[in-house]
Amino acid sequence: MNKVYKNADEAIADIKDNMTLMLGGFGLCGIPENCIAALLKKGVKGLTCISNNAGVDDFGLGLLLKTRQIKKMMSSYVGENAEFERQFLSGELEVDLVPQGTLATRIAMAGLGIPAFFTGAGYGTEVAEGKEIREFNGKKYLMEMALHADFAMVKAWKGDTLGNLVFRKTTRNYSVPMAKAGNITIAEVEHLVQPGEIDPDQVHVPGIYVHRIFEGKNYEKRIERRTVAI
Repeated sequence: MNKVYKNADEAIADIKDNMTLMLGGFGLCGIPENCIAALLKKGVKGLTCISNNAGVDDFGLGLLLKTRQIKKMMSSYVGENAEFERQFLSGELEVDLVPQGTLATRIAMAGLGIPAFFTGAGYGTEVAEGKEIREFNGKKYLMEMALHADFAMVKAWKGDTLGNLVFRKTTRNYSVPMAKAGNITIAEVEHLVQPGEIDPDQVHVPGIYVHRIFEGKNYEKRIERRTVAI
């Protein structure tokens, strides 16, 4: 099976309106920049996007929010995006704010084939509305469902043509579980190499989870807020 695609446009060509997408990274660190640009160009709409955050106004998922291609965001942190705030407050955007640990675990559970789990995070708050609550050892817990997606898109530092991926530092924190939770996983990498060029002990996501891979270009690697002095 050939997993190598020429570019992001080819890799996302069959993504359609109203699909659910997972997009890896943390803040703006390690986001799949090329895939986001291709989605913007393709113009698919009605997307449900699962991501730690919603980008900023002119970068990351903020680009898809600006063009109204996202109908629902499932995120933990959205504090750097004024357009997100405007759309949410005006009722244009559906939002599911999920505690960060709960979001990460819901994604990981999907990859493990576990349909639901119980957590104490969110009990007694709006997060608990409509959810099953059970008591264990005298403490109340919410039942949270595993999160799946039609497509998961992640960005890795290096990958081989079989789909084995290596991430750098904290960029793996959402991307690794997301790569295992998508029906189809697309990986964009800075360096695409041949099988055998990656030490097996360094692989963070085995190729069995990756369906499509391509070498990305022109990464900006922005950060949300640069602090040079206090």
